[in-house]
Amino acid sequence: MTGQTTVLAAEVPFPPSVEDFFLPSIAPWGQHSVWFTKITLLLWLSVAILIIYFLVSYRKPALVPTKKQWLAESVYGFVRNSIAVDMIGKEGVRFAPYLATLFCFIFMMNIWGIVPFAQISPNSHIAFPAVLAMISYLLFLYVGFRKHGFLGYLKVVLVPPAPWFILPILVPIEFFSNLIVRPFSLAVRLFANMFAGHMLLLVFTLGGFAMINANALLAPVSILSWVMTIALTFLDFAIIVLQAYIFTVLTASYVQGSLADGH
Repeated sequence: MTGQTTVLAAEVPFPPSVEDFFLPSIAPWGQHSVWFTKITLLLWLSVAILIIYFLVSYRKPALVPTKKQWLAESVYGFVRNSIAVDMIGKEGVRFAPYLATLFCFIFMMNIWGIVPFAQISPNSHIAFPAVLAMISYLLFLYVGFRKHGFLGYLKVVLVPPAPWFILPILVPIEFFSNLIVRPFSLAVRLFANMFAGHMLLLVFTLGGFAMINANALLAPVSILSWVMTIALTFLDFAIIVLQAYIFTVLTASYVQGSLADGH
């Protein structure tokens, strides 16, 4: 009996490790396509769901909107009014399409982390947040260079209103914080939250199975572990929405800074 219990416990991959994020290929056309994993599939599904939903919602727009049209308009209106215009000003309207797309895409990618049978967000891989952060980074650099010119924007972003003798200290700090840390912090914040959320759900879910397999007397504790999983799922949903919002707000804030005339 002890030997059987040991075998069952060994079959449970507990505790989870970083290897849980490197999924095997699911390509039906052969295992040589190592790039086509569940993460890739979830990415494609996210893009397809968003495109199809908004196309269907706006295919025949009505004065009295349907539920689909109302939801699509509400999401776009929220991003346009509460993020783009509030953060950037009247010029924010022209950035609203990008910001709304960014918000919806990040939310859709994040939500897979709590969807049954998916249960992992593509944003738990640093590559996806890094690419999104780089796009936003290039956007606010482009906006700044176009608004002020190359040297003018560098002056705006690097030279604060301070006495000249302090500038040799402040300029490198401004360079590091405004041009280096910004994209890095955007990417790492989103990645770290999605990574941590997935690890917590794995720990409490697999921990329940591990405790039952190790000792039947631990069954009550395993049930508590699964109850914690449910509670963490609701918490994770709040984090999913919040991280999409924060990423979008910070992008809008950086664009506003590029359009401003100075510090």
